[in-house]
Amino acid sequence: MTVTLRPLTRDNLWAVVELQLHPGQEAFVADNIDSIANASVEPTWVPLAVYASEKLVGFVMYGQHPPDTGAWWVIRLMIDRAHQGRGYGRAAMEAVIAMMAERVGCEEIVTSFNPANAVALGLYTSLGFQPTGEIEDGEPRLRLRLADRRSDRNQ
Repeated sequence: MTVTLRPLTRDNLWAVVELQLHPGQEAFVADNIDSIANASVEPTWVPLAVYASEKLVGFVMYGQHPPDTGAWWVIRLMIDRAHQGRGYGRAAMEAVIAMMAERVGCEEIVTSFNPANAVALGLYTSLGFQPTGEIEDGEPRLRLRLADRRSDRNQ
């Protein structure tokens, strides 16, 4: 499955804001409008729209968190409720990992998840993320070492 990650523009901004989760999933990820507002004041945070062909299906944001540590994070991932369960989350993560791997100095990627979100944990661990034992705002941290991922793919 192929998805593309595209910058937010005047043409897609409000459609990204209007993407919705299933009832009960709201505790798993911040509202897109909040994430976009955060990105406007965090110079390294990059909000992106997730498209399957020409259909908007989700939102992802990555960046350094906090900026002075040099740690690169997948800060947000959300797939609209009408498009969940079709592989778009995995494809979006693969795309953002590839984008981040191209960055000079990005040797590892960190993310966190709501511990009640078993789907997110399954997705992240299937992509090679490993628990760090650390907690960020009540959420377990996971780390993907890009060198480990490259060596796994070369075997």
